[in-house]
Amino acid sequence: MKKIFTLVLLAALAMVMPVYASAPAKMIVLTDKAGASFVPLSLLKSYQGVSVTWNESQKKAEIIKNGTTLSLVAGSTSAWVNDKKMTLTSSAFRENGTTYVPLQFIAQQLGFQAKWNNNTSSVLLTAGKDSMTLPVTARGSISTSTKPVTAAKKTFNVGGRSFSAQVVTISMLDPRVQLDVALAGNQVGKVEDLRSIAKRNQAVVAINGTFFDAYTKGSIKTPYGYIVSSGKILKPSPADKRVIFTYDSNQLAQLIPGLSFNSFYDTGEIQGALQAGPRLVANGQVALDVKGEGFRDPKILTGGGARSALGITKDHKLILLTTGGATIPQLAQIMKQAGAYQAMNLDGGASSGLYYNGSYLTSPGRQISNALIVKLVN
Repeated sequence: MKKIFTLVLLAALAMVMPVYASAPAKMIVLTDKAGASFVPLSLLKSYQGVSVTWNESQKKAEIIKNGTTLSLVAGSTSAWVNDKKMTLTSSAFRENGTTYVPLQFIAQQLGFQAKWNNNTSSVLLTAGKDSMTLPVTARGSISTSTKPVTAAKKTFNVGGRSFSAQVVTISMLDPRVQLDVALAGNQVGKVEDLRSIAKRNQAVVAINGTFFDAYTKGSIKTPYGYIVSSGKILKPSPADKRVIFTYDSNQLAQLIPGLSFNSFYDTGEIQGALQAGPRLVANGQVALDVKGEGFRDPKILTGGGARSALGITKDHKLILLTTGGATIPQLAQIMKQAGAYQAMNLDGGASSGLYYNGSYLTSPGRQISNALIVKLVN
């Protein structure tokens, strides 16, 4: 059974945008230009029977498992397996305050297995009964000297028509970025201004989330679909076929079919989730099955209107986008042009809203049920 691992904190450099909180750092795999892969030294101690030490003065890492001791020095291709000296093709190194060691060497000597997933740019790293799915990105692609969140107004051309869109892009693997799913009024069925949800949660970015019963006259306006925050299911939706946006403790995000939710959740890795749909983009291509996901509303099937959407890029950036007057097929084309490798629609119409750094980029026309929010941490 997969475990939820305790993560260590990374130090982050000062930045120009406000910092509000602190959170666990992300465990990721880095690759270099030669194709070699590296894992955080601190990750290895999460696996049963593995102990690690780091000598700062000597820049030396020691990894022990089942009587086998591996010794490596940052910047050196010399390594030792017990008392036997070996020459590595790639050396250990330090980046953003974390020590990384060559994955191939660790796997060969300690019996780790790596299974790569190109669709999610991730690797499943297994040793015995323990496993963890890790995002993969290029060495040097994460820098605390650059902004982790950017916003821009962009124009997209679809079928001879121009669409103006507000686009916020978030580097999910940046150690300062933390995703969360927030309920209006901290309670299922309540509604609240998007701006209020963002400010109450000290969020830098917020976008409206799931569909909900906006037109009921009662005080309870029930959201539709799964909602998960901090690993807890706040709103279940069994037998719902609509696509779900999920992310884990490392903020590895993916879109999964609604009927697959339970099997994913049972792994213990889902930290947050929102169900809306329909799916717009799959593996870099427009992919629509609106009726297959259970939609019957003409507003989704054929109509145009204000839209909100999210997308995931191959290099683990989250795209949050709002636009007006688009049909679902047009929105799919827009998200593909925006660079999304995976994308899905969120609630739209009067709910469509996007908040960034203290103000609205797109003002919603009503209070909403829940939101996907982005915090910046130190």
